[in-house]
Amino acid sequence: MQIRNGIYAVAMVALAAVTASAQTPAVITVTSPTLKANEVVPIDHTADGKNLSPALSWSGAPAGTRQFALIYDDPDVAFGNPPQSFVHWVVYNIPGTAKGLPGELPMDAVLTAPADIAGTIQGLSGFKRTGYRGPAPPPGKPHHYTWTVYALDTELKLEPGLNRNQLLEAMKGHIIGQGSLVAIYERKPKQ
Repeated sequence: MQIRNGIYAVAMVALAAVTASAQTPAVITVTSPTLKANEVVPIDHTADGKNLSPALSWSGAPAGTRQFALIYDDPDVAFGNPPQSFVHWVVYNIPGTAKGLPGELPMDAVLTAPADIAGTIQGLSGFKRTGYRGPAPPPGKPHHYTWTVYALDTELKLEPGLNRNQLLEAMKGHIIGQGSLVAIYERKPKQ
């Protein structure tokens, strides 16, 4: 009886450890040649400039990664009920072999090039459009812009047209890695 209880206790501890590790995503490092953590977003990546998507790279994804997704938002602006951060870019169906996204992606919903990210989908932003939309905060205070990359344990095979909430719902239970890059942008009040 004691042996059976001991085996049961060991099995429960192992199950709890596996469950806890499954709930804590691995940390992914997100970098960019033009965006630097906690520094100002370069003007070319903003609505005040050329509105070009930045090149992004990531590392540290778990070995079981089958697909990536990215959500870029401004947590300093809240809309809706319940309030949610404003979304500037939603990207999903990124192949699990990808090490990042090139800069200056077209606005197309489904990307056909470059070949290593073919089939990647740009979903709907808070502007209700596909593709990247750079920072355009109201004048007055700095806003923090967050590019979050998610590593997924499956290929979700999602259709074009998803927004952030729909993507997050589809990813539930499949996020095995996550990392963010935060940069700031501020428009000065006109004198």
